[in-house]
Amino acid sequence: FFSGVFVAMTFVKVVKNKSYFSRLQVKFRRRREGKTNYRKRRLLVAQDKNKYNTPKHRFCVRTSNRDIIAQVIIAKIQGDVVLCAAYSHELKVHGAVCGLHNYAAAYATGLLCARRMLTKLGLAEKYQGVEEVTGEDYNVEPEEGRRPFKCYMDTGLARVTTGARIFGVLKGAIDGGLDIPHSEKRFPGFDRDKGDMDADTLRERIFAGHVADYQKMLIREEPEKYQEVYGDYIAKGIKPGKVEEMWEECHASIRANPMAKLLSETFDV
Repeated sequence: FFSGVFVAMTFVKVVKNKSYFSRLQVKFRRRREGKTNYRKRRLLVAQDKNKYNTPKHRFCVRTSNRDIIAQVIIAKIQGDVVLCAAYSHELKVHGAVCGLHNYAAAYATGLLCARRMLTKLGLAEKYQGVEEVTGEDYNVEPEEGRRPFKCYMDTGLARVTTGARIFGVLKGAIDGGLDIPHSEKRFPGFDRDKGDMDADTLRERIFAGHVADYQKMLIREEPEKYQEVYGDYIAKGIKPGKVEEMWEECHASIRANPMAKLLSETFDV
């Protein structure tokens, strides 16, 4: 059935024609998969010409649904080489038995990676970092002889928002003795308007004080929800008052033996 009204078709240029596809250059595989930001990678990997074959170290931080990963990586023609790695699930060896994906776990993972790296290089005794955590900003100072180990933060595709856990890993690595150029602006407690840093707020996050406060609130107001959400803490006997103590003991254990790892794992650290 036709209405009897005919409309003239307008001319539409075919953009993706045969010539277009014959000249199409496919993106790199990891770019197509959405895994690598090659512009950021190029800036992090490129080394100054006058440094010849000196490797440029990257402190790579990645997070998954169940784990936090910190690695020190250098780039070679054959591919990236991981010099040192630390995972948040390894913190069980050092006494942190629960809460292995929060900000406190991120800080401890960065500390573990830093102490491991310096131990492998024989610099652990020379550059101790911050032994008593206060939340204050710290920059490692070079001493006579060997200089501190320097690397650059690689955030990958993560959003660089203030208070993000990737910067908790960064803070742990800095306090552990690594020389990483950084700013305080992305740590919890930084006031954008005033331009200053509240160290007490950062220290509270490092020792999971925000977790303990939330637990206390649930115990008072919603005990059933507390049983449901923090069942792992209850099973391990970690009460709100013991959370900070658990992380203090974890930090001490990491400094005492950073090379300890789970018996079920066989990879080199």
